[in-house]
Amino acid sequence: MKESKYVGTVLGLLGTCILASILTSITLGLATPWAICIVLNYVYGHMVIEGKRLVFSGKGAGLFGNWIKWWVLSLLTLGIYGFWVPTKVLSWVTEHTSFEVAAE
Repeated sequence: MKESKYVGTVLGLLGTCILASILTSITLGLATPWAICIVLNYVYGHMVIEGKRLVFSGKGAGLFGNWIKWWVLSLLTLGIYGFWVPTKVLSWVTEHTSFEVAAE
């Protein structure tokens, strides 16, 4: 069995999280999909599972439409739909995560 490891640095992850937090704060949450993608691109790009590097192909614009839809549904249900949003986000993230294809 090949090794699985995280090869990112503390400062790299900290900087990425700070950037994502600033982006989210300045836009009052509107850019949250892009912030999520920034963090996941860094984390997954530095993760190796059984010798294969993970790749996150999601884009903020691809998540934005769903994000607005989930926000409206949460608003209409007085926040109740918000309980489903984390699983919806994780499902979207999983759909956009794969292993890096080795060059032949």
